[in-house]
Amino acid sequence: MSTICFYFQVHQPRRIKDYRVSDIGEDHGYFNEKKKNDRNNKFILERVSRKCYLPTNKLFLKLLKKHPEMKISFSLSGIFLEQIEDDFPEVVKSFQDLVKTGRVEILSETYYHSLAFLYDQKEFERQVEMHRKKVWDLFGVVPQVFRNTELIYSNDLGRKIDAMGFKGILAEGADHILRGQSPHQLYRPVDSKNVKLLLKSYKLSDDIAFRFSEQAWEEHPLSTEKFVSWTRDVPSDGIINLFMDYETFGEHQWEDSGIFEFLEDLPRAFLKDKKNTFMTPSEVVDSFEAKEQIDAPQYFSWADEDRDLSAWLSNDLQKEAAQKLYDLGKDVLKIGDPEIIEDWRRLQTSDHFYYMCTKWHADGDVHKYFSPYETPYDAFIVFINVLNDLKLRVEAHKNK
Repeated sequence: MSTICFYFQVHQPRRIKDYRVSDIGEDHGYFNEKKKNDRNNKFILERVSRKCYLPTNKLFLKLLKKHPEMKISFSLSGIFLEQIEDDFPEVVKSFQDLVKTGRVEILSETYYHSLAFLYDQKEFERQVEMHRKKVWDLFGVVPQVFRNTELIYSNDLGRKIDAMGFKGILAEGADHILRGQSPHQLYRPVDSKNVKLLLKSYKLSDDIAFRFSEQAWEEHPLSTEKFVSWTRDVPSDGIINLFMDYETFGEHQWEDSGIFEFLEDLPRAFLKDKKNTFMTPSEVVDSFEAKEQIDAPQYFSWADEDRDLSAWLSNDLQKEAAQKLYDLGKDVLKIGDPEIIEDWRRLQTSDHFYYMCTKWHADGDVHKYFSPYETPYDAFIVFINVLNDLKLRVEAHKNK
């Protein structure tokens, strides 16, 4: 028997508008870009909703009705949820309809899709609680499994999540962490008592998320029969953790690539073996034993070839921007102005630092694909301009 555990990350940042030096001290609206361009949040969300969220949710609702064995899970960032609440209620309803089937699990994460655990664990806890409340308000469920921003994980995070009462945590099945072990089983974090660790089957996941429409790929085109044949290489009773961005469907892999036809046929092909099944992360945690530990003294993630923190914190631009932002946090929270706190937290979203990455070759191409800026330096300049205005607002409050 093999088990597929589907997890989809659903996230859209509030991108910063073209904020210039001359705006500092004059304009406190950092995210309300009105022009229809690559930084206009509502415009982008409308496009992705039309191409991905609505058609994919509709397809999954159909598949859940057709295949009683089908199960999926989502991690929906709080900053994504508040945007669809404001502007696209039909997208909210489409996710609610999926959750109502009883076979869709919602996971926990930081509300702002932030790097808070790396800089301020109290802020991290606050954001996890904010996200828990948002999920309860919209879906009436309490998440039991946690996934950190970008699957960033270390021993310290494992201990923290265990202490916070979660029963499971998701992470990347990075080769340098597994050291020859299989990603297709449950693990226990070092020094944990209760929480179990699910690791991404990154090769099989990336065959869908990244390579599906790549015509130069030797396995193109990818059929469901071929993909299912690869799952048979997983040891008996193995867990196939297919973790990917939800925007894979229709946005990153366009409709004309055949991605929706592939997704629609996958359950049929996989379930032809009557022993195969689908499970949510919670069901995996409840059904399998964790016989071995994963020791991760250093942080790792699911991004780029190195699968470390370098996508967000590899160069001086990123490190300076992040440190200055979190250094401001104590004063921001002390003055207690809700608008300033909200702006400070929106600036924590990891995408802002991702856009500042200066990598080259394949990793650099991926960063360029997602970035709305011409260069990483433009991303840094705009961010620092906003941060300087935010500091002026904080100082003005302190001097009252």
